[in-house]
Amino acid sequence: MKILCAFLFAGTLCFLAQVVLDNTKLTPGHVTSLFTILGAFFGFIGLYDTFISFAGGGATIIISNFGYSLYKGAFLGFQEQGLIGLFSNILKYSSCAIAGVVLFAFVLTLIFKPKD
Repeated sequence: MKILCAFLFAGTLCFLAQVVLDNTKLTPGHVTSLFTILGAFFGFIGLYDTFISFAGGGATIIISNFGYSLYKGAFLGFQEQGLIGLFSNILKYSSCAIAGVVLFAFVLTLIFKPKD
């Protein structure tokens, strides 16, 4: 059941992103930024934790989770250290994902050649 919930949640968000891309003049970069901001907003109002408990991996592998991770690190840093913690802990929960993306992008550029 958890796999079905994960599939439905992530599929719904992908469907919504495709609808936005098809019916507006927004670029994929705009939609990515929009979903990142929505993840942070849903974290702010306390809804993203519910998404994670409902959908599990379906809510933790998509781009909205990146926004939630940025929000979560910044908020917990602010609670612990004040304004300095807001800026020093913002990448606490997302730094591993960022490092992984950079590493995988580097490896893939060594394997594949771009089109001319």
